[in-house]
Amino acid sequence: MNSQETQFTVAFYNLENFFDTKNDPHILDDDFTPDGIKAWDESKFRRKTKKLARTIALIGAEESGIPPILIGIAEVENKKAIDTLLNTKALKEVDYDYVHFNSPDERGIDTALLYNREHFRVLESETIPLLVANNNGDRDLTRDILYVRGMLHEEEIHVFVNHWPSRRDGADETSYKRVKAAETILQKINNMPRESFNCIIMGDFNDDPNSESIKKIMETGAFVNPMQKLLSPNSGSANYKGEWSLFDQILISHSFLNYEKGTHSFKKAKIFAPKFLKEWKGRYKGNPFRTFVGKKYLGGYSDHFPVYMILKENR
Repeated sequence: MNSQETQFTVAFYNLENFFDTKNDPHILDDDFTPDGIKAWDESKFRRKTKKLARTIALIGAEESGIPPILIGIAEVENKKAIDTLLNTKALKEVDYDYVHFNSPDERGIDTALLYNREHFRVLESETIPLLVANNNGDRDLTRDILYVRGMLHEEEIHVFVNHWPSRRDGADETSYKRVKAAETILQKINNMPRESFNCIIMGDFNDDPNSESIKKIMETGAFVNPMQKLLSPNSGSANYKGEWSLFDQILISHSFLNYEKGTHSFKKAKIFAPKFLKEWKGRYKGNPFRTFVGKKYLGGYSDHFPVYMILKENR
């Protein structure tokens, strides 16, 4: 049996402001409209969609031979944007479906889970509200945590897709919000039956592997962070002011380290950073090739590299 037949990719990708072009009066999406500050028109939207689709199709393809069977995404505006993405030439032949809910985020950017129906079946899904307040006592209208329970081949798994509160007002000043996000997930996990505890926590955590929030999850002893070793002074999933970070991570429960028949075992974790996703010249050479820098349109992919892991199905 070809090893590619039993190896599968699970990925996460922050799509960097993947908005459609229509003005939604209920959210702060005005910048991403034809009349907005970014002059976000159908041509730019279609171009970005094709680029993101091409990228998704290639994540982990070297190891598994097919696009990811599960991929968490962040910074997507709505179902229309996801439908357009899945109807592109690069992805329409893949039997993708998705789980998406609108979140209370003021800008209307949500998370979603794309899944290949040939390999994964959804049993239940819900959003878990992240209830945190700003320093003034008002609720921070941030992204919910997306929870999906389903069958990955013959194995039941639990998936959490996250986009935790940003560091915009300072890393230390906002740390409590991300710690609260970790605690919210652990609260859900504590109510799960241990006999089917196969858990994947993925997302843009806005925190590195050594941050207090991620440590909170790791201190339970129930998880492994295969991304821990991927952060270095020269590599990460995003770069801000010349410093690499690894905010994009996939954590797995210890159950993915077994080899029983019918289960899935962890093989490797990687940052997907081929040349076409990078700035190829100038002072930002090697950084993610993003769509915008401020108001300036660059026409790139995203300000984050995708991250992924390879699972082997034990047959």
